[in-house]
Amino acid sequence: MRAARALLKLDQRGLAKLSGVSLPTIQRMEASEGTVRGVVDSLTKVAEALDRAGIELIGEGAASMGGGRGVRLKGE
Repeated sequence: MRAARALLKLDQRGLAKLSGVSLPTIQRMEASEGTVRGVVDSLTKVAEALDRAGIELIGEGAASMGGGRGVRLKGE
């Protein structure tokens, strides 16, 4: 999430507003170790907001230069 925010030049408050979830929820999600933890509805809202903003989430095993999970701007 931090990497996606950095690509979009958003702070946590901006991502909260963009996704419609609370700032404390974003803070808790980003404080998760490893896989982001949260209520499925909140995770879905954040993922959809990032998608609308032009972020592509790269899943484990998906095509990426580094072979792992990550994010990138769509179309790059």
